Amino acid sequence: MSIPTIIVEQLHKSFGQRRVLDDVSFRVAPGEMVALIGPSGSGKSTLLRHLVGLTCGSRGRGGRVELMGREVQAGGRLRRASRGERCRTGYIFQQFNLVGRLSVLANVLVGRLGSMPRSRALLGRFTEQERQRARACLARVGLEGMVDQRANTLSGGQMQRVAIARALMQDAEVILADEPIASLDPRSAREVMEILSRIHAEDGRTVVVTLHQVDVARRYCHRAIALKDGRLYFDGAIGELTDARLQSLYENAGLDELRAGEALSAETTPPRRQGSTARAPTTPVMA
Repeated sequence: MSIPTIIVEQLHKSFGQRRVLDDVSFRVAPGEMVALIGPSGSGKSTLLRHLVGLTCGSRGRGGRVELMGREVQAGGRLRRASRGERCRTGYIFQQFNLVGRLSVLANVLVGRLGSMPRSRALLGRFTEQERQRARACLARVGLEGMVDQRANTLSGGQMQRVAIARALMQDAEVILADEPIASLDPRSAREVMEILSRIHAEDGRTVVVTLHQVDVARRYCHRAIALKDGRLYFDGAIGELTDARLQSLYENAGLDELRAGEALSAETTPPRRQGSTARAPTTPVMA
């Protein structure tokens, strides 16, 4: 039996009197592609930030998060991690987090900084081998012809593809993507999801992606974890995410969120899933 890549146990998080995460527990196996879904305000982005250590659970009862065998946080306290350990996780933001005045190539090379000697990293000195690798990462996301273009001249979809290339440059074993298509038009959203799906299939990387579009989750992910009011509502194979369960999940959220993926679905044909043998286990909800 393989060791879980991600372990979350009894995670709690509150902002003042508002409880955002309430006793959330689950595990993610190596090589899974998991959709994290739920209505706005259900705690999806907060949960993803806990996985990478960008925020911490409530003191005293914050629960525990483990990533690739390393404890990220426990009891509301973050654990220290080396630069090498942090580089094993790539985080893709909704708003891209690129340096607009730098070239596309330079933004991708940033993914290498955490693995470089500090002296070279501070000076931003990259070897020709590193530059070639950055170009190869850009080729994987279809931007090999834009290496010298300034990042702030790109479209939203192109910016998100640069962010994915940066995670590849980082050689991240786990990719966490927080609403990576929320700001994109349907065509760009489809391209970004197909790239993430292909990276998962070809490289066997673990991918967890938060999504509003349920149809997109069904098309590209093998497993879904759903949050409702900060609690774990569903955790299982994507095929078990029935219309009845979705109606209950979004019953107070309105039809807009439930149907958010329809525009993308009209333009997208299901991709062939190749290279991945990972199966999403049906995990009992622990609450």
